[in-house]
Amino acid sequence: MQLPAVAALALGLAFAAPAHADTLADIQAAGKLVVATEMQFPPFDFKENGEYTGVDKDLLDEVGKELGVEVEYVDLPWTSVLPGLEAGKYDFVGAPLNASQARMERYAFSSPIAYSGNAFVKRKGNDEVQKPEDLAGKTVGVLKASSSQKQVAAYSETLPEPINIREYSDMLSVYADVANGRLDAGASSLPNVSYASVQRPDQLEVVEPPFGKPNYYGWVTRKDPEDQSLIEAVSAALEAMKADGRMAEIQMKWFGKTEDLPDAMPVPDL
Repeated sequence: MQLPAVAALALGLAFAAPAHADTLADIQAAGKLVVATEMQFPPFDFKENGEYTGVDKDLLDEVGKELGVEVEYVDLPWTSVLPGLEAGKYDFVGAPLNASQARMERYAFSSPIAYSGNAFVKRKGNDEVQKPEDLAGKTVGVLKASSSQKQVAAYSETLPEPINIREYSDMLSVYADVANGRLDAGASSLPNVSYASVQRPDQLEVVEPPFGKPNYYGWVTRKDPEDQSLIEAVSAALEAMKADGRMAEIQMKWFGKTEDLPDAMPVPDL
């Protein structure tokens, strides 16, 4: 059986590297990539009927195929995920991590797996809101103390009338109040509002285009020389999935739309 191109490259790197001097070489030798995440962040990571599912699971399963290894998933509280990576307890963090300047200094990022900028979601059929600017003077629900709240507040200052921002403790309540007309719109990251609209196609609709500063989710590993070949191989696998359409299929499944992603993680403004 012929190995995928990325797997062949990875195997070549593995055999060329000194024993135990390279994370990818160790992974290839063991035949297993150990990935940690928190399985409580739909649509990226969550459990359905006790089984792990989501955007990351679908993408990482394909990465495993490209590398020619099995992927083992570790479910941890979010507060334990990054410290565990730094302690060397697993190879990789497969949770979606917002790229920031501070994080990019500390961790090695893969190429983007999804756009993580903010977007509004409205009630299906609400023709008064056709674009983000139409929310001037209207009421928008946000998750209290979230980055989306800050982005909505900043965007509101650019409008002729300020947005009336209403705080909520959970996004499910925001979506419910958008659907029943108590809110003109809700705001969160684009993947989250897109997933909500896929789950409730008769009630919710994403307002295009996104607003605020663009940003992207990526996966991370340690920023050590021995980990460099791993992050490069993972990014190469993602690019292969973009080229042959697998990435687009996964995007349609979870977001109801496709999105173009950069080939490498852009340096963020945040």
